[in-house]
This record gives sequence, structure tokens and C-alpha cells, in this order.
Amino acid sequence: PVFSCPPTVTSPCKILKCNSEFWAATSGSHHLGTEEAPEFCTALRAYAHCTRRTARTCRGDLAYHSAVHGIEDLMVQHNCSKDGPTSQPRLRTLPPGDSQERSDSPEICHYEKSFHKHSAAPNYTHCGLFGDPHLRTFTDTFQTCKVQGAWPLIDNNYLNVQVTNTPVLPGSTATATSKLTIIFKSFQECVDQKVYQAEMDELPAAFADGSKNGGDKHGANSLKITEKVSGQHIEIQAKYIGTTIVVRQVGRYLTFAVRMPEEVVNAVEDRDSQGLYLCLRGCPLNQQIDFQTIRSAQATEGRARRKGPSLPAPPEAFTYETATAKCKEKLPVEDLYFQSCVFDLLTTGDVNFMLAAYYAFEDVKMLHSNKDKLHLYERTRDLAPGNTAPSGTSAALWVLLLCLCQCWLCLL
Repeated sequence: PVFSCPPTVTSPCKILKCNSEFWAATSGSHHLGTEEAPEFCTALRAYAHCTRRTARTCRGDLAYHSAVHGIEDLMVQHNCSKDGPTSQPRLRTLPPGDSQERSDSPEICHYEKSFHKHSAAPNYTHCGLFGDPHLRTFTDTFQTCKVQGAWPLIDNNYLNVQVTNTPVLPGSTATATSKLTIIFKSFQECVDQKVYQAEMDELPAAFADGSKNGGDKHGANSLKITEKVSGQHIEIQAKYIGTTIVVRQVGRYLTFAVRMPEEVVNAVEDRDSQGLYLCLRGCPLNQQIDFQTIRSAQATEGRARRKGPSLPAPPEAFTYETATAKCKEKLPVEDLYFQSCVFDLLTTGDVNFMLAAYYAFEDVKMLHSNKDKLHLYERTRDLAPGNTAPSGTSAALWVLLLCLCQCWLCLL
């Protein structure tokens, strides 16, 4: 129906939630008989009530107006009264056998079985975004960025992920992810196009159309959403592309983590635009924050200097010492996740950012294929295994100094 169209990414309208609840309440009732009509009318009244609640923020939203007209049409078609009981949304129940991927689904809808049947297992990569925000790219580069507004996180032949980052405090340059949109593109006989949208205080356990799998195609269950913790943690399995996505709401803001085969990461039609998304190439240089310089200032001055002196202080003031102690509670290893935690507590004063760093690292432990690369340190790229050797530049200086010493001894 026309009223199930998703709203624009930037709209504060909550019509998607109303659509999802109505779809969940009426799934399995597509062929309504006389006995089912009262239940359908009850669900319609609940749908109408939901749209009225969100009317103030949806005045200019086409999807909202389509929903309102669609409800009126369905009320007339099924002879429903506007007065009467309204139903509570219920979870969609899948038919027996649909809780797992169908045994007869096309082989192409299982990445490892189809693409790598006669070859070695695929190489998997990881990307994560959390906090103020901090980005770990597919190449294990770690960055702290500004990236205010909407930015592409992933964009390839199979899916598109866009994040929107907003200021944590009025007038502050500290930002965090307030909205996330994931588009799974239609793929052969496996899945229809599906859109997942999450935003502050709303982490749905279903796609925008209310469904929890890839649609009506034969391999639909190769794409599934699972709710791990209500309103806080969902996981999306896309077996047809060998991909796992984890989305969390920690405090008011969102975190994102993905495990994806390198073949899928690099599957783009336009190679020239491949570097435009953050998970692959990282943040543009003009959007990157000099993490170490600011952290040094935090350590010496006790407070972050990312905000001007006239701006309000964070709701809870952390010193460098108290922030360090707080982050130690969840992140005992002083890697970049720990340093990000300290950084965020000092710039925002919000203890939920400590939890965001903690859960981001928990997701790395689950999703990263190389367990030796879980922790990242300030000079990871320069250090040998074990992170004890000097950097390439430092080593060269040591060699030069040794040579000078030897020459001096010879002269003596």
C-alpha cells in the first residue's frame, strides 16, 4: 500500500513506527474472513491513534499523509467503526520452519556455500563507529572525527549505510550518531530491497516495512533481524553476502559495527567513487581530529578545550584522573578504545560514552576475524608484534646515533 513509504532520512516524523506496529499486528491476516474483520478493525483504530500522536511532527511528511488516507480507505473497505477498542502491537509470528533459513533456499543465498565452495574461506573485515565519533575502518585504521551531519559509512553493490551525527551539547563540536539508515539492495532470488532505520530513542527490531526478513523471495531468510536486548541491541544477519551488522543504542546515541568479506567490501561498480565512504577510506583530513594532541592537553589541563570559554560546561565535569579511573572500570587495557573513552568523558561529561566504548570493543571481539588485532594502540602501524619495538623512524635515528658514536670512538 502507498502509506508504507518510508519518510525522508532527515524527518523527525515517527510514521515508520506506526507502519511497523500495524504491519506486525496484522501479519498473517491478508485474507480476512468475517471472523477476522473485528480484529483487523481494532488494529486499524490503533494505527489511526498512532498517526494522531505523531501528527505534530509529521505535517509536511508525504508518508504520513499517505498513511492517514490509507487508513480511511481501509476503514471504509472493511466497514470499520472509528469508535471501539484498539489493539496493542504484537510481534509478528513466523510460520513453522521459517525461524531458520529454508533448507531448500538457493545456494547463492548463502555466501560461503556459493562463492567459496571450492576455494579457501573468505577474508573478513570489520568496521565500527561509536562515541564522539570514533571510527575503525576496514583496514584497522583508527580515527576520531567531526563528521557532523549525514555521511556515507558503506556504499557498495549490495548495501548502503548512512549515519547522521549531531552535536552532543549546544554549540559544541563534540558529535555523536543520532540516526542510522541501512539499505539492503535487492539481490537475485534472495532478498527484496529492505530499509532499516534507527534513531535516538528508537531502535526497531524490524525493517521499515515491519518485516524481519528479506521479503517474498525464495531465499528471504538469508536476511534476518534479531532483537538481542529490547530497544538497545539488534543484530542483522545477511548470509547472502556473508555479513553481520550490530546496532546498539547506548544512552541516547547509536553505535554501529559490521563484519563483511573483503570481496563484498570491494564490490563497487564505480571504482572512482569507492573512496567516498568512511568505513573504507576513513574520514576526510579536514574532518579528522588530532586525537593525541587534544588528549595531551586533557592530561595536562584536566579538561578538554574543544569548546570555547563562553560555552556551557558538560553536565558532569570529569578531570583527566577521574575520567581515566572511570574508563578503567570497563576497559582495563589502555588501548585506543580506552583512550577514546577518556576523551569522550572529558568532551561530553556523559558516562554513557564509556559504555559505548566498552560495547564497541565487545563487538570487535565478536566480529573481528583476527584475534591478534583486537586492541589498537597509538602507534600500531609502526610497531612490531607485541607493540614493544620502536617505530621505523625511531629505529633509524637509533642506528644513526650508534654510527656517530662509533665514529667518535674511532677519532678518540
